[in-house]
Amino acid sequence: MSFPPSATPLDDVQRVLCVFAHPDDIDFGAAGTVARWVDAGLEVAYLLVTRGDAGGFDDTPREQMPILRESEQRAAAAAVGVKQVEFLDGYRDGILTPSIGLRRDITAAIRRFRPDRVLTNSPLRRWDRIAGPSHPDHLAAGEATTCAVYPDARNPFTFTDIGLEPWTVREIWYSGGPAPDHLVDVTDTFPRKLAALRAHVSQTSHLTDLDATIEARLAMVAAAGGLPAGRLAESFSVFSTA
Repeated sequence: MSFPPSATPLDDVQRVLCVFAHPDDIDFGAAGTVARWVDAGLEVAYLLVTRGDAGGFDDTPREQMPILRESEQRAAAAAVGVKQVEFLDGYRDGILTPSIGLRRDITAAIRRFRPDRVLTNSPLRRWDRIAGPSHPDHLAAGEATTCAVYPDARNPFTFTDIGLEPWTVREIWYSGGPAPDHLVDVTDTFPRKLAALRAHVSQTSHLTDLDATIEARLAMVAAAGGLPAGRLAESFSVFSTA
């Protein structure tokens, strides 16, 4: 299963909420694009479902990992100009499900921030890249966010106990899904994407070729999408929620 062709992105977006499963998900998939949005004057906020407690590649004590990764994500957000970063409580890295409770919490965040656009993990698995984009937590976060966008956040009779007015998100972008066909040229913001990724020291410090690997990957995306040689791009699937 894949997504249908992307819609033309809205041209009057003012606020974007990025909802992802783990610290570093946004930065691997979309930090260059987020930096472009910030440069264009959009107000961008992050909502992380977990604190990445199951991550890391060394002997850091497990009880320290969530604290460390929250700090890393805040530093990464600052590298691309994002000031508002929130974390949900009560969700563990590695065992995430698209539960009613998670839908409720994401709905509350949407109703508070009132975004025109939501960017999130893809709820569809990529069979060509099981590792990374198709992590079960990513799929769960994408599914729960999709349900929160429609119908939960806009329905005045859903989650009435949270005391927030309904809000309709007009557009949703998916990162990491199968056959993404909307490209964003991030050549000019690539240095800030790298800075954001380097901020995730617990996840990237063991990678000796991080810069070259990421640059090669984005160059391949750009070339496949028909951009001129030397350009770098991130790719998404984009849909209207009307």
